[in-house]
Amino acid sequence: MNALNIQDLNVNIEGKPILKNFSLTVPKGEVHALMGPNGTGKSTLAKALAGHEAYEITGGKALLDGADLVGLEPDEIARAGLFMAFQYPSEIPGVSIANFIRAAIQARLPEGENLQATAYYKELYDKMDALAIDRKFTSRAVNEGFSGGEKKRCEILQMMMLKPAYAILDETDSGLDIDALKIVSQGVNAMRGPDMGTLIITHYQRLLNYIQPDKVHVMWDGRIVRSGGKELALELEEKGYDWVKEELAAATA
Repeated sequence: MNALNIQDLNVNIEGKPILKNFSLTVPKGEVHALMGPNGTGKSTLAKALAGHEAYEITGGKALLDGADLVGLEPDEIARAGLFMAFQYPSEIPGVSIANFIRAAIQARLPEGENLQATAYYKELYDKMDALAIDRKFTSRAVNEGFSGGEKKRCEILQMMMLKPAYAILDETDSGLDIDALKIVSQGVNAMRGPDMGTLIITHYQRLLNYIQPDKVHVMWDGRIVRSGGKELALELEEKGYDWVKEELAAATA
């Protein structure tokens, strides 16, 4: 099965368990949303899958089309086809957006094959226009001095150019005004199709008004406790997360 298949994943931070037998399958071609209050482990999942050294995977598997990502370096994970858009994208002083994306694409090409500059810049400009990014940004250092919305658009631009097999978007809606939210959502929707699976991590329903998920999952205390269709996100918007806590307490009473 072509999927991002996470099986009983356990992750510690400084010896403290955060993810506890976390399991989730995101098939290629589907968009899943992962929701939950602060502190439940959503961003821990994203960073652990990306290979962040501060997140210790103590058990379980993270299979990308059958190949386990656990233990790989971040660059190897990216080359395998997993793209990560972080809540707080890092600045890379001295490296222009155009050169950064070009180098990332070149690194994924077969040895001896060179990226053609004319075709690259045509596609880059087309994607920038679609995301309402000024073409002058190609010469600016990655995320340096960018607003929150500009950083998020830059992340989506990278995703659109790299065309990963799977993408995890960690709170991409954080800090966006309504216009930027619509533009970013359009970029994500443009990538939607049989060649990519997407996991959207978010607190709020509003992003899912523009990116309709195939499935919604609720995370609590390091694991998924409930899954459903897009109506589950609407229920969370209406009731908040306290009812999830109450249901869990009643089930263990």
